[in-house]
Amino acid sequence: MLSAAREILDDPSNDLLVVELGGDVVGTLQLTSIPGMARRGARRLLVEAVRVRSTLRSSGIGSSVMRWVADEAAPALGATIVQLTSDAARTDAHRFSERLGYVGSHLGFKRAVAPG
Repeated sequence: MLSAAREILDDPSNDLLVVELGGDVVGTLQLTSIPGMARRGARRLLVEAVRVRSTLRSSGIGSSVMRWVADEAAPALGATIVQLTSDAARTDAHRFSERLGYVGSHLGFKRAVAPG
């Protein structure tokens, strides 16, 4: 896990963010800025690994962080689209995203491969 965090932080297209409340870590998320060819070269901001401490879920922390992503981080990075993915089984996460105005517009596919 630590080596993955270092690799993410060493890549200028990525940021790991830590959410603190009263000096305690209460959440995390990863942002990846992706140049794109679709939508006339629109830059996307991919949001992954959004986590809020289980005892603080439904307290507004996740909503505040995601509003900050759309209102502050994306424009600062020149992104015109904020996108995220969620495991199909995480129905609570889907409702959360929809409440914030995200639309389930695409169907994603994954394939595991052996590292080279």
